[in-house]
Amino acid sequence: MILLGGVTRLTDSGLSMVRWEPISGVLPPISANQWQQEFDHYREYPEYQKINKGMSLEAFKTIFYFEWAHRVLGRTIGLVFALGFFWLWYKRYLTRRMTPHLVAMFLLGGLQGLLGWYMVKSGLVNNPDVSQYRLTAHLGTAILVFLYMLWVVFALLERKPPQIVSPVFRRAVIGLGILSSVTVLSGGFVAGLKAGHAFNTFPLMAGKLIPPGYVVLTPAWRNFFENIPTVQFNHRLLAIATLLLTLIFVFRVLRHPKFQAQRLIAVFLGLAVVGQVTLGITTLLFHVPVVLAAVHQGMAILVLSVMLYAVFRFRRV
Repeated sequence: MILLGGVTRLTDSGLSMVRWEPISGVLPPISANQWQQEFDHYREYPEYQKINKGMSLEAFKTIFYFEWAHRVLGRTIGLVFALGFFWLWYKRYLTRRMTPHLVAMFLLGGLQGLLGWYMVKSGLVNNPDVSQYRLTAHLGTAILVFLYMLWVVFALLERKPPQIVSPVFRRAVIGLGILSSVTVLSGGFVAGLKAGHAFNTFPLMAGKLIPPGYVVLTPAWRNFFENIPTVQFNHRLLAIATLLLTLIFVFRVLRHPKFQAQRLIAVFLGLAVVGQVTLGITTLLFHVPVVLAAVHQGMAILVLSVMLYAVFRFRRV
């Protein structure tokens, strides 16, 4: 679901469905007349008038199907979750401890759907592009739901909790988790501003360590969320900081004689972060091809998943 949302953004397909029909919108247009009506609706909005003027119906179908698939998959997930929940509840398989978690997941999923439409609405006005703030919020909520489910799964599958827990290492891995999350969210602003299409060199930007135009907007805080050089530079800086601190953490875990049970997850964590940074640089140098950018987003979710498991394994028992 998260990957498909990324591809929808990368292919500029998110504004192709200008109406939100939670029930009737499940089926795509079938007849030629239905397709023409849907296309006519799209042509009434700024994205067609200012960016895609003269687009053919066949080209419209391509971007429409990406957004349609993203919305239908979201509704399918909600339906499957609800049916599974009520079946487990009817069979009395749910414990009192588990039920609130499942209800919270379902409510967060519904909130995510509403937030997605709130994001799309921001691009159906004079500026035919979605707000980077709303896009990042949409991405962040999706990640929150996913990681919440993972945490519950970890607890269900764990057979033996760790016997040795160091407060220092626990705080360190929590800090890494927070840093990784901030880095991924900063990537949401990069995607929202399409900042990856600028400064396609590494490690310098426009031949300089700190790019020109780093602080040009007022008040200054706007540069961190609305200024392309600032947003891309900060994402790079956060990614490199995450890489270096993660490698230090992994090295210390591997050297510690009492962390036998946590060594494998530390190795996976190091490999995931190294792979993600390498993939990010490659994506930038090749001017953000859709396939590489989608894999980069998928790797971000993998990094957060492994990081969450590391937090779980170093938690206080």
